[in-house]
Amino acid sequence: MLVNESRPLGRTSVRTTALSFGAAPIGNFLRPFGESAAMDMVSQAWDLGMRHFDTAPLYGHGLSEHRLGHALRRYPRDQYVISTKVGRRLTPAAPGTFDSGLWVEPAPFAAHYDYSYDGIMRSVEESLQRMLTDHVDILLMHDVDRYTHGDAQPEMFRQSVGEGFPALVRLREEGVVSAIGFGVNETDVCLEAIRRTDADCVLLAGRYTLLEQDPLEELLPLCEKRGVGVILGGVYNSGVLATGAVAGAKFNYAPAPLEILERTARIHAICRAHDVALPAAALRFAATHPAVASVCVGSRTPEQQSGSAALFEAPIPRRLWDDLRDAGLLRDDAPTP
Repeated sequence: MLVNESRPLGRTSVRTTALSFGAAPIGNFLRPFGESAAMDMVSQAWDLGMRHFDTAPLYGHGLSEHRLGHALRRYPRDQYVISTKVGRRLTPAAPGTFDSGLWVEPAPFAAHYDYSYDGIMRSVEESLQRMLTDHVDILLMHDVDRYTHGDAQPEMFRQSVGEGFPALVRLREEGVVSAIGFGVNETDVCLEAIRRTDADCVLLAGRYTLLEQDPLEELLPLCEKRGVGVILGGVYNSGVLATGAVAGAKFNYAPAPLEILERTARIHAICRAHDVALPAAALRFAATHPAVASVCVGSRTPEQQSGSAALFEAPIPRRLWDDLRDAGLLRDDAPTP
């Protein structure tokens, strides 16, 4: 499997690469990124064969979109795919006067939830300006899940489907975007979104991995049936499938619980027996399901990014997957290479 393998995004005309560039880190996720370093990361991703670049207004409160758009401006627009998101509006605000969450030294804009029709239309116009482009290939309704909204999730989801999604449909009809869908962290929310809308695609973060395969029950079969393209993020479960069961390993952005560490250690032991790196197995597993168009990975350094590309393309013996199944660590119906 190659980084630059061209794949269709479900039933749409959009084609992505098997490995795509996650632009959250260049929006100063957890630590600052210099301007030139951010540009270099995009250039390196291009040289490695990635042609799909994923960002969002939230990432650095506009900083990621701004940096990504400027970095991509040197390349022909018809040779790459941009995905961005809607559901938050950015308004000018002095640094230090707003909650920036996990973003360090973000752009001077406060983020506010807005899943209304007008909010979506304004958000897209602002994203186009930040990215110096006249269209977006993939537009996703962002974070309408319980992880983000807690008890307010049902109302936020209702608004996103009833008020916001018609705006996405109009933008698709006008050719401003080519594919529309949802970007969420929870399988059941993703499933309900597909059932209630004419979504072309979904970006599901952290829920279809070597540690979690519940989407095989309903979500992925439904996506295959309807021709809904799937982009997977968080295939390391925020860290533990990259680092292994080490002290301080993260699972869903929190310290990994004991049962996750134990399961990871068992998977890792089988990988070692076949001389396969744990993250290589995690990447390849995620990319193999026929509904999956791309695996999106964010990197913090050039070394990490080139390493991810090499891991993605590393050979993996078929026997590894058989051993994982025999050990009860992989579902029988999980597609493998």
